[in-house]
Amino acid sequence: MPVTTCPVTIRIQQDDFDIAREIAVLTGNRTDIGAVVSFSGICRSDEDSAKIAALSLEHYPGMAEEEIRRHADEAISRWPLSGVTVIHRVGRFMPGQNIVLVLTASQHRQAAFQAAEFLMDYLKTNAPFWKKEESATGTGWVEAQARDDEAAARWTRS
Repeated sequence: MPVTTCPVTIRIQQDDFDIAREIAVLTGNRTDIGAVVSFSGICRSDEDSAKIAALSLEHYPGMAEEEIRRHADEAISRWPLSGVTVIHRVGRFMPGQNIVLVLTASQHRQAAFQAAEFLMDYLKTNAPFWKKEESATGTGWVEAQARDDEAAARWTRS
């Protein structure tokens, strides 16, 4: 029997996540899901040739969850989704550590791909998170990137 609602899981946490476990939770024993798209963001060791020692992420508690939920609801209104999971970590991360996970499930791959991309473009540009990079030359807050704004602009409805 098909599931008519789209379950949404949103978590902001310090602990790491297990991608395979999160996919298993999202899909359960459901037979209406034909595609799951996953995006995992990982702390990298450099930015534009500058070495990054660590990255710290802060958020606005309560507001961040509400805003992510609002955008998950928008994704559900745009594409025929069967489930959405967004997990965003906060705290201090070393290169190679997981930061964010977005899972979208649908009967068909195209909807799942587009919804995941839409959600990640939102998270990169508008979610209430702040990043501070640590390097050999000091620390500094990460500024918004024009390329991220351009990617997000394509989702704007007229």
